[in-house]
Parts: sequence; structure tokens; C-alpha cells
Amino acid sequence: MNKHHESTGRAGEQQITLRGPAELADALPYLMGFYPNDSVVMVALHGGRGRFGGRLRLGIPQAPGEWGPVADQLADCLVSGSERREGRPDAIVIFLCQDSPDGSGGRLAMERLRPFAQRLRTACGALDVPVLEALCISDGRYWSYCCPDTRCCPDQGNPLAMPGTTVMAAAAAYAGVHVRGTLRDMEARLQPWRTPAAVTAQEEALDRAAPALIPRLLDERARGEVAAETLRLARTLMDRIEEAQPAPPPLADAGDDQLIGSDEAAAVILGLQDRETRDKAAAWMEGAEAQAALRLWRTLARRCVGPYGEHAAAPLTLAGWVSWSTGDEPGARVALALALRADPDYTFAQLLHRACNEGLDPEALRRCLREAADEGTSPGARAVEAVVDPAADRGATSLRVRRVRPLPDGGRRRGRVHRRPDAERVKVSPGSPRPWTSAAGRRSREARRYGQRGSRARR
Repeated sequence: MNKHHESTGRAGEQQITLRGPAELADALPYLMGFYPNDSVVMVALHGGRGRFGGRLRLGIPQAPGEWGPVADQLADCLVSGSERREGRPDAIVIFLCQDSPDGSGGRLAMERLRPFAQRLRTACGALDVPVLEALCISDGRYWSYCCPDTRCCPDQGNPLAMPGTTVMAAAAAYAGVHVRGTLRDMEARLQPWRTPAAVTAQEEALDRAAPALIPRLLDERARGEVAAETLRLARTLMDRIEEAQPAPPPLADAGDDQLIGSDEAAAVILGLQDRETRDKAAAWMEGAEAQAALRLWRTLARRCVGPYGEHAAAPLTLAGWVSWSTGDEPGARVALALALRADPDYTFAQLLHRACNEGLDPEALRRCLREAADEGTSPGARAVEAVVDPAADRGATSLRVRRVRPLPDGGRRRGRVHRRPDAERVKVSPGSPRPWTSAAGRRSREARRYGQRGSRARR
């Protein structure tokens, strides 16, 4: 099989031939840019020589009952996405990556995932796209679900090659492709704080800021003032970050956390819940300010603690956008996946995640944001969607407004509630607030869902 590198320059002309399951397993982290723990990865193949095309990754569902629907959805998503970009794939390669819980050797994990592999193969076959190979990678070994020959695929699996010793590793080094550690490592840089004292301090700051900011965000006249204040403070924080001494990633994250106060972080996090403010902040996407913005968005995502977990969708989406705009597709996919985990209905994250996975050029969206910045306006969700998905039939309905109607008899819509780990489960009567949720947190979520323009932040 051949892999045509998508990098620019001389590496863009290079073809690497992969022969057999061993080299496929070795190539996976270079295809993704990281080691995908606890993930199912599907890669489309095109042409008689098996050129790698579109790929997608999803966390392996814990419940086996979800494997069938997930398999159908993944197969349909990869095939339909490939058709839009490069044409219908000729075959698919599947990777199931999950270590055993106790490091016992991986064979139990492989056997546990075998029904999932079969469901994925069946789902692809139902779309008339064969699965060329399905591999399980666990505890430093790999198994093939397609090869019945125990001479090349023994029951105990085969060991993975030592990192950096294969033809794919050499080609990746020549092309400047780097593997950034595990998926867990990349996600850890974006996930909320866990230290109790830090979490409490940040949550209290958000609780203090919400009663003052949320009513202003819901007021048509005051919203512009909040936007200006938010962007001005964000720019100040970016300048502060940019002036700091550079450090390795783990130390840089800790240093960035120390540079930003809890009240400052709370003000920007809440201000970014306004879609137009977020869209204007997205214009910090190029040059030196892009790296400062990326560090700020990562820092703010780590500050979305406790009941404010959904608020992370905005800074995570901005982090994903800046990563994609600056050529870091693996980082973009991780940030956007976390944004959708925080809020699955967040439209901007949905659009960017799809565009990044389908290999679209971010320049069209950069141009849209540049023009909006020059005019001092927000591009709006419809403009962004037109760039990301120009072929979609949207009719005459504006995508900018989605009003939420109140339920009859004063009922409340069910939303995800972020329960503190130490909170006891208490039965509550319908319509009453959850005992572990702060009043400010409730008002903030209400503003996000029932604002004058509907769910503004979800766009």
C-alpha cells in the first residue's frame, strides 16, 4: 500500500510503501500525529495501490450495546465524507487501540473487542466497501482480525516495532512529521483542573462574575460593551503570555496558568459564551498572535471547572480553530473533539471538526474572518457554514437564530448537570434546582440556552 504525504515541498512527492499488518500498525501514530489510546480509527483507501485518504477517530464505546449503532454511523460518516472529498473509497483499514486494564498482555482486550471489529466490518460491507485489514493494538502488540493464518498472526499477537526503527519512522522524520505522545497526553493539556483548591477558587470566581455579566449579555444594548471588554481583556492576557519566557509544553502550561488570575479567566470565559464575541476572537489565527491566542484558549479551557464544564466548548473550539489554521491538524482534532464532548450541539465545533476531518483548506475560513475583522463585524454562523459546507441546502431559514420555546406548565428542559464528585445524590422535585449546582452556574446555563437570540453560544 502507498501513503502519499500531504506535507508540502519535497516530502509531498514521496510515496511510502507499507507491506502487511506490521507496517500498518507502525504507521498509525504517524497518520494521526499521536498514539490514539482507547480509540477506533478508520482510514479510507483509494485506487488499486491503496492510497490513504480520509480518516476518523472515535473513543471506543464502553458499553457493547452501543457498538452496532456506532459502527453503522462511523462507516457511513467515513464513506460519505470520502465521497465529498476524494470519491468513494475502494477499501477501509480499521484500527482498534485499547490497552488491557492491568497490562496483562492485550489478548483479553483483543478478544473483548472482536465483536466490535466484526460489526465495523459488516457495516462497511453493507455500504459495498470492503475492509482490507482490521487490527487490534494493545499492550505493545498487534493482532489481525482478518488473517486466520497463525503462522503470521499467532494467538499471542506480534510485538510492535521499536519506535523510530521502521521505514515509516524514517520517512516521517524526513518529512518533519512528529508524533506528539498519546491522546491522553494531548487531552490532559485541555481538560479542567483537578486540584481541589484550584478548582474551588476558579469556581468561586465564575460564581462571582456570572451574576454581573449574564444579565448584560442578555441585554441588547449592553452586549456590545461586554464584547469590547472581553476582547480587550483577552488581548491583555495574550500580551502577558507572549512576554513570558518560553518553556517546554508541560512547564509552559503551568506557567500560563500562573499568569492569569481566576477573576480574569472567569470574565473572558463568560464573555466568550456570546457567539459574536467568540467569532471576533477567532480572528487571532495567524502569525505570532496565533500562538499566544492558542495558549490563552488552552488555559481558559482548563479553568472551566465544576458546573461550568459546558462553557469549555467556546475556548476549546477556538483552540481547535487556531491549531487547524496554523497547520496542526492532530491538535485541532483533539481540541474540537473535546469541545463536542463538552457540548455536542455546539455548531461551530461541529463544522470545524467536519472540515478538519475532511481535509478542507482553512484558508477560505481565514479569508472570511479577515474580511469580518476589517469591517468590525462577526461573520455569523451562516457565513461560516457556507465556507465549510458550500454544497449544503439550507433553504431560506437563517442559521443565526435558534429560539427556544418555554415548555408548557412551567416545565424545564433537561440538561446535562455536572455533579461534583463529593456531592450526594439527592432526590429533588420536578423544577427544583439541583442541590450541588450553584445559583450563578444555573443562571449562566439559562442565559446560554434561553437568551434573547436563542442558544447563541451553541452556534
